[in-house]
Amino acid sequence: MKFTDLFLLSIRMFTAKTSRTLLTVLGMSIGIGAILFLVSLGYGLQKTLLEKITTSDSLLTLDVTVPKSGVINLDRNMIENIEKMPGVLEVSPAFQLTSQGHIGDIASDIITIGVRPSFLKLGGFRVAKGVSLTDADPTGVIITSSVAQIFGKNSAEEMLGSEVYFSFFIPQKESVELNLNNEDLQNNFTKVNLDKKFKIVGIIDGEDNVIYINSDSLGELKMDNFTQIKVRCNSQSEMNTVRDNILNQGLIVSALSDTVDQANQIFKIVQIVLMLFGVIALVVSAIGMFNTMTITLLERTEEIGIMKSIGASDSGVSLMFIMESTIMGFLGGVSGVLIGLLGGEIFNQLINFIALRFGGESIRLFYSPLWFIGTIIVFAAVVGFVTGFIPARRASKMDPLDALRYK
Repeated sequence: MKFTDLFLLSIRMFTAKTSRTLLTVLGMSIGIGAILFLVSLGYGLQKTLLEKITTSDSLLTLDVTVPKSGVINLDRNMIENIEKMPGVLEVSPAFQLTSQGHIGDIASDIITIGVRPSFLKLGGFRVAKGVSLTDADPTGVIITSSVAQIFGKNSAEEMLGSEVYFSFFIPQKESVELNLNNEDLQNNFTKVNLDKKFKIVGIIDGEDNVIYINSDSLGELKMDNFTQIKVRCNSQSEMNTVRDNILNQGLIVSALSDTVDQANQIFKIVQIVLMLFGVIALVVSAIGMFNTMTITLLERTEEIGIMKSIGASDSGVSLMFIMESTIMGFLGGVSGVLIGLLGGEIFNQLINFIALRFGGESIRLFYSPLWFIGTIIVFAAVVGFVTGFIPARRASKMDPLDALRYK
């Protein structure tokens, strides 16, 4: 028999037994839709979390800090040594100071971190409101969202554009050479009042009361020791080599990519668990399809006898049934994908509506990679093929005379 003849015979079920065929396809669709819905939820949660904590640069960045023993210092000489290491693309240092911020008539103690503009990007920080630090505007500062509370603001967004002045408390051993307007505080710190005006240009999410300042604007403080540095590597493959070289200098090294890898492992387990729940629905659908194909075999027994009597081969009869079940599986996969995507979109809109009503922000809970959509459609077709295999084999083994006598 020609392939076109087998194909036309295989799709007769849509006209001969329309309701039963559509219900069978719908059952398969629900199973596939459940898998897509649940696994897409897992992918969406993973993607949303990683977008909140990482940037592409931060995944290639090492965090370097000094050991608590204080034996090793992160001074400019150490930074120059790290910059010369093979595989290092960029080094962005930071120093931390205790300071007093003045906005209007309000003053409050706050942690100030002097950084290069690239530090925030390499650290995976995302500016929620406003803009990030730039060399073009060295007096611009970034605050965490919790800073608004200590200055009596209802929201951090109200502080954008506000002018702020700082008084810095510098350890005496680092301030003996400063020729500034300062005063000794219990012989441990020097209070340095900068007359320079700073402006809040951006906000990042955070629970600590921290302000990030462009270190170029704090040149008067002559800070030569740093509390941490971000080291961006050329590639993922060179990160371990760079890490080992820095560890040999006696420094402490960590990487955000390590945390991301652990999170990905956890999400893989979550996705597998969610997929298992969807597979349960798919198994029930597959049983329904097998039952449909078995009934179809019994109804067409006499027809099979006629086909074999006029020369149809066993393989041709078998292929007809397999094509029929595979087509139903494929259509179930396509419609299941549409059901899953539509269900995810409706659920996402509902969650975002509730979140916005309670003052939250909208997020994307579902994410479906194209490779996963393609895989699940192929998987549905394979399920259809498997469920039609046994009825097809029984049909090919039928004796023509017995089939013609069947009532």
